[in-house]
Amino acid sequence: MASRVARKPIELPKGVEVSFNDKNIHVKGSKGALDLKIHDAVNVDLNDNLLTFTPVESMDNSDALSGTMRAIVNNMVTGVSQGYEIKLILIGVGYRAQVSGKVLNLTLGFSHPVNFPIPEGITIETPSQTEVVVKGVDKQLVGETAAKIRRYRPPEPYKGKGIRYHDENVQRKETKKK
Repeated sequence: MASRVARKPIELPKGVEVSFNDKNIHVKGSKGALDLKIHDAVNVDLNDNLLTFTPVESMDNSDALSGTMRAIVNNMVTGVSQGYEIKLILIGVGYRAQVSGKVLNLTLGFSHPVNFPIPEGITIETPSQTEVVVKGVDKQLVGETAAKIRRYRPPEPYKGKGIRYHDENVQRKETKKK
C-alpha cells in the first residue's frame, strides 16, 4: 500500500529528459540539470513519459519513503523546466541591496556592510535597491539561500523593519503605554 503522494505518477513535460544509472536519477531540462540518489526502499519506473514510484514491500518505511522520493523528483522536474524564484523585500531607512559579481552587498543599518557570497547554482537579481530576487533550479537551495539572506535582519514587530518575503505578513505590536 503506497502513500497517496506516491500513487500519483509524474508526467514529464516537453523538453525534460530523465535517465537512470543504478539508483541515481538524472533530470535534465531547459533551465539546467539535477541528480539524486534514489533510496533503496523505492523502485522508480519510466514508461510512456510517466514516472511511477513503488515501495519495496520487504523494507520498513518504504511507503513513506516512496512518497518522499516522488515529491523530491517532482520538484526536480518542475525546477529544470520552469525554475524557482523567491522575492525578498528590504524595509527600513537606508536598507539597500546590490549585486556585484558573485557577491550580494547588503546595507542593513549595521556599522559595516554585509557581503553575502552567492552559492553555485543560484542567481540573484536586484530589480530595485529594496528588492532581491533569488532564482535557481533546486527548490531546496533557493529556499535555503533566501532564508540565509533574511536571517541577517528578520522583520521586527514594532516598526516592521527588516528583510521579509514578498508575501509575508508581519504581525505588528503596539508600543508600551504610560
